[in-house]
Amino acid sequence: MDNIRTVSDTKRKFYGYHTRPVNSIYRRFVEELLVEMHLLSVNVDFGYDPVYALGVVTSFQRFMQGYKPEGDKTSIFNAICQAVEGNSEKYHQDAETILNEAKGLSIGDFKDKLTHVTENQGGEGSLWGTFGAIAANAKFKYSRLFAIGLYTLLMEIDADLVKDEEKRTETTQAVSSALNFSPEKLQKDLDLYRSNLDKMQQLLTVIEDTLEADRKKRASQEVEQTPEVVDEKGTPENQESETNG
Repeated sequence: MDNIRTVSDTKRKFYGYHTRPVNSIYRRFVEELLVEMHLLSVNVDFGYDPVYALGVVTSFQRFMQGYKPEGDKTSIFNAICQAVEGNSEKYHQDAETILNEAKGLSIGDFKDKLTHVTENQGGEGSLWGTFGAIAANAKFKYSRLFAIGLYTLLMEIDADLVKDEEKRTETTQAVSSALNFSPEKLQKDLDLYRSNLDKMQQLLTVIEDTLEADRKKRASQEVEQTPEVVDEKGTPENQESETNG
């Protein structure tokens, strides 16, 4: 019997791949994402798919906004994927592919196509093939990251969907019904995701305001501490110029 990787194993791998310290503000998110992906990867019913990949990529991009140093973000994402025995390039490629397949569709087109491919349990292309396979899989393992990927797809199709709660709820219920998982669970995960995004944005705003106030304070202190330049007679130059004027 193969030994199942533990959370500690995965974390150890992550910090072996990314050896620089993770910014403290973002460390909790990074480790929570890492643990979530780990637990899915060792679940016998879980199967990687492009919608899940889009959820991982989107979640990372949205919650890592403002990370410093910027150059470390790629290393961190690569390390997360490698730690769960995944490939970061594949995540990005699969996410981009299904986003491109969704472009140009209306929500109505999307729901009609979804109904067709799930009833026939198959479809052309990465996106529709994925949905067909999910509909045919009685043991499909739903996840929060899948929900985020799905939400990202819907936003690509209709950016105003986020503003219309009735339309958004109707759409997510139609999708969950077609793919055979709980609409309540999907809605709960999306509400939490949107709430956390708002909180993260508020935190980044507070941090930026604090940094700006600190910069202004330091600049003011530097001006106050600048020594007066005196001439050879010991008279401050600014005072001498005023006298001569």
